Amino acid sequence: MILFLENLSDGKQEEVILLYQKVFPKIEHYVLNNNGRLGDADDIFQRALLQLIVRYRKEPFDIHASFENYFFMVCKNLWRRELNSTRLTIHNSDLLNNVPDETDNAFAIVEQERYDLFTEKLAALSDNCKQLLQLFFKKTPYDVLMHKFNYNSESVVRQRIFKCKNRLVELIKKDNRYDNLKDV
Repeated sequence: MILFLENLSDGKQEEVILLYQKVFPKIEHYVLNNNGRLGDADDIFQRALLQLIVRYRKEPFDIHASFENYFFMVCKNLWRRELNSTRLTIHNSDLLNNVPDETDNAFAIVEQERYDLFTEKLAALSDNCKQLLQLFFKKTPYDVLMHKFNYNSESVVRQRIFKCKNRLVELIKKDNRYDNLKDV
């Protein structure tokens, strides 16, 4: 994973082409299904790539999940932010106030650092909690969770999710990075 990030940072075209082939179709599908155009998907891909390279050059980091999934989440977060900002944009060209790219990149970096902290602490939970929360975050119905984990009732599932979420929040808040990231 680190080698892949180093190669991207060094501008090795093979890595970019490989990433484009593996991940771009998912990004394109997501953007097109969420009020975007093909050009938007290209822009998001490029911005996410630039953001990761800048961030890696500033402070090298390791990714504990699959790089493709990680990169897709970066793109997804950028597109969500783009949609939110266009909803709030005044479309009168005389009044339009563009936010500089540096500010946008800074917010993206902070958001990504928050996500990294979250995934790191999620990985630190017990396997049961980790699996339960991952399925819960994917909006898996309680009855499915009840059968999958052999719980007696949906009430037990809710209690277990509550305990696991509280443990996750506790781990996140104990981390030194939390104070730096919560108010940004």
